[in-house]
Amino acid sequence: MATLVFTAVGTAIGGPIGGMIGSIIGQQVDNALFAPKGRQGPRLGDLAIQTSSYGTAIPKIFGTLRAAGTVIWATDIKESKSTSGGGKGRPKTTAYSYSASFAVALSGRPIRTVRRIWADGKLLRGAAGDFKSKTKFRLHTGGEDQAVDPLIASREGLGATPAFRGMAYAVFEDLQLADYGNRIPSLTFEIVADDGPVPAGGIAEGLSDAIAAPVATPAFGGYAASGNSVGGALEPLFAVMPLSLSEMEGALLLKPRPEMPIEIDADLTQATSGGKGGRSETNRRAATLTPDDVTIAYHEPVRDYQTGLQRASRGSGGLNRENIAIPASLSAAEAKGFAEYRLKSVWAGRETAKVHLSWRDLDLRPGEALTAAELGGLWKIDRLTLEHMVVSLDLVRIPGGLPQPIAATPGRSSEQTDAVHGETVLVLADLPLGEESVRNKPLLLAAAAGTSPGWRQAELIVSYDGGTSWEAGGMTAGPAIMGRILAPLGPSGSALLDLTNTIEVELLHDDMWLESCDDDALAAGANLALIGRELIQFGEAEPLGGNRFRLSRLLRGRRGSEWAASHEPGAPFVLIERDNLASFEPEVSRIGLSARLIAQGIGDAAEGVETACLVTGEALRPPCPVHLQARKQEDGAVHIAWARRSRQGWSWLDGGDTPLVEEREHYMLRIFGTGFSRIVETAAPQHLYSASERAADGNPDRITLEVAQIGTFHGSRPATLTIDL
Repeated sequence: MATLVFTAVGTAIGGPIGGMIGSIIGQQVDNALFAPKGRQGPRLGDLAIQTSSYGTAIPKIFGTLRAAGTVIWATDIKESKSTSGGGKGRPKTTAYSYSASFAVALSGRPIRTVRRIWADGKLLRGAAGDFKSKTKFRLHTGGEDQAVDPLIASREGLGATPAFRGMAYAVFEDLQLADYGNRIPSLTFEIVADDGPVPAGGIAEGLSDAIAAPVATPAFGGYAASGNSVGGALEPLFAVMPLSLSEMEGALLLKPRPEMPIEIDADLTQATSGGKGGRSETNRRAATLTPDDVTIAYHEPVRDYQTGLQRASRGSGGLNRENIAIPASLSAAEAKGFAEYRLKSVWAGRETAKVHLSWRDLDLRPGEALTAAELGGLWKIDRLTLEHMVVSLDLVRIPGGLPQPIAATPGRSSEQTDAVHGETVLVLADLPLGEESVRNKPLLLAAAAGTSPGWRQAELIVSYDGGTSWEAGGMTAGPAIMGRILAPLGPSGSALLDLTNTIEVELLHDDMWLESCDDDALAAGANLALIGRELIQFGEAEPLGGNRFRLSRLLRGRRGSEWAASHEPGAPFVLIERDNLASFEPEVSRIGLSARLIAQGIGDAAEGVETACLVTGEALRPPCPVHLQARKQEDGAVHIAWARRSRQGWSWLDGGDTPLVEEREHYMLRIFGTGFSRIVETAAPQHLYSASERAADGNPDRITLEVAQIGTFHGSRPATLTIDL
């Protein structure tokens, strides 16, 4: 623009010659204003590391690029705590969690959207817009009608909160920090500012209204511009491609090198300096001072826009190297082509020349390419001066042609699994487990997983009074292997291996898997699973394709659960792995009540996912007695006997009884038939139904027996037998 001003002033004062002189002065001013001034553009490291320092430049993003941004507002880290457990000698457990709320400036110009987000290099937000850690998120795209953020306004006051119009920024509200060492992680964002590739000229026009550019300028997938001038912002591009910034027809013009360079008349280079022409002189810099190795750093789209490096070398083994960082999204082939072109440029640029021409050549401009018969080859005007009516050009030799893509590898991509978190699937069951100690409370176990492999955890709350009051239940354990059965499964005995029946199971998704095991592993408790309320074991797991399996070689009614050994299609299936089960211990007084459990995961609706089960105290029940038998004696009496089992004695014992566990051995036996019922309590696993008692009951020919063990906290389910006498 200074060229225009000084040209007009010079013409007004001195006519055409004055205008030419003014043009020269203006060009020198423009060179000072718009030429690159040191390294003002962003380095790749600046885009990769999140900052929060005062005065940090916020780049203007064009196209699609990955950048870290600058923290512009934050609250203190918030601590939350929840208490669970306690009672009857068990300490309460207090869990602490931490979250943070903050805002990150992304671009000094409006953008369209943000796609993926990484936290400490791990995916925080996937391509589908789902978050992997719990947070509330708002994106302000930087429009001129942008409203203030409600969270910032609530903390700082509406009148003290700027809207940051013209600047795109993101707000995280209560980002859970457990996955990041309880600190605010370093975030990077896949920022989409414009649709499709953006020409270098479009970038220049976006930086200044006074810039004009033809559409023929090279295009980039993305670019981060910063600096205190257009030249500073575009400086990395000037180093690797033939672009020039000059004045034309009232505006600054960013243009590529023309296909046809300006040809200087040979006669002019032969003339004298008396106003009709000039002379030329050349110089060459020593090869030892010239870089023989050029490395280009750039953003590699194939590797999630991480830093890529491409190199060009003359193979001379010299120590002079040049490293250039281009804050642009490039393919490996483009970056390799830029490196090769830059290497050619610096070696061609060893040779400089000074040409003295007539004042009639004042229409030449710095940055333009020319040829001269006397010099040979292609040259670029680096500087133009006018003295004593002689125009002097400082020239630098440049290579012919344009940068061309060269086949190159982008390097190995460290791809991360981007699985959607999915909705929580929840199963709560009162199970006869926990035999590692003598229990004094019921044991509820919660299994949870997601409909997608990306599911990790959910928060739990539990109620034992029908939802009147709720208490924190902590977090779910790791994802359990879960699904449902696809066909009916009838009852079966629990004493022998079932080689006849099979179970067809459909798991939640393809990432879940079931393995077979041998009989020794079965005897050791392997492949324990819950179907409905029955515990089973399976020896064979045959994949049927997708996420379906056929289970065979079954052991039914494990841990005394034979009472629940009948199931309809759709009954839940859970592989019992204690590390993947969350536990709850309601008070004994809550036996008979319903427990309600709600899970709230990242992929769940606002109300969460709810399930319920009846608190039956299975972990406190002695197992049902077995081997119930009755034998009529000669005097008419009936000898009744049975074998007890133990809730802490599931292993096979050779030559000894299972441990009693309960405070005392105590049974309740009911003998009944048509028209009578008799209840007997006994301390031994046997009873004699005497002849006189039979006579008092009407000498029944058929009786039914029910016997249950009375435990310390709970009674077993009864064993039943009907016999004819």
